[in-house]
Amino acid sequence: MPESVRQQKGGPTPTQLKNLRMLRVAVCHPDDGDGQQLTQQLRRIGCHVQAFWPPLPQLPEMTDVVFLAVRPDSIDMNYEWFNAEEGPTIIAVVNYENPTIVETVLRAGAKATLPSPVRSFGLLSVLVVARQVHGELKAQKRQLRKLNGKVQGVRRIEEAKGILMRTRSISEAKAYDLLRDQAMSKRVSVEEIAQTIVNANEILSLGKG
Repeated sequence: MPESVRQQKGGPTPTQLKNLRMLRVAVCHPDDGDGQQLTQQLRRIGCHVQAFWPPLPQLPEMTDVVFLAVRPDSIDMNYEWFNAEEGPTIIAVVNYENPTIVETVLRAGAKATLPSPVRSFGLLSVLVVARQVHGELKAQKRQLRKLNGKVQGVRRIEEAKGILMRTRSISEAKAYDLLRDQAMSKRVSVEEIAQTIVNANEILSLGKG
């Protein structure tokens, strides 16, 4: 079947399937029927799977995905890798549904849920969707940090210009030209020069008031 038709039907693309076979997956689930079914199906997909119960405070290095059993007797669990910005994609496996379970799923930062009893049908879709959502959220956070950095840079430049205008009695345009010339001379960004001026001004202002 052509890839375009496969995509129209909502199925995973060959690239997505290839990426799934490279995933390092931690199955944090009791060794019962669901846990065994989950582990077997993930290995059939081609994932590199390790199973643990109870969940480990520290996951194996480079873990990409965690299937996490969320049960009434484990709702108090809390680990550093929950909602970690650079952490794995978490998929909650639930066999019971109430507000407390839902709260635990959200606290863990799960990007999808898999109902119990676990079936082979639906597992692939859940895995693909969760990875897609996780990747998009990470990209959005990176973009947000980049935008915040730009905003902070603009603020530093404005503050540095104000300092130069006040201490050297020069215009705003001249102050910016001075910042730019210093940045070019030292081969650094204008923001870095501005930060240096702001820091120096703060040090010189100590004890004044």
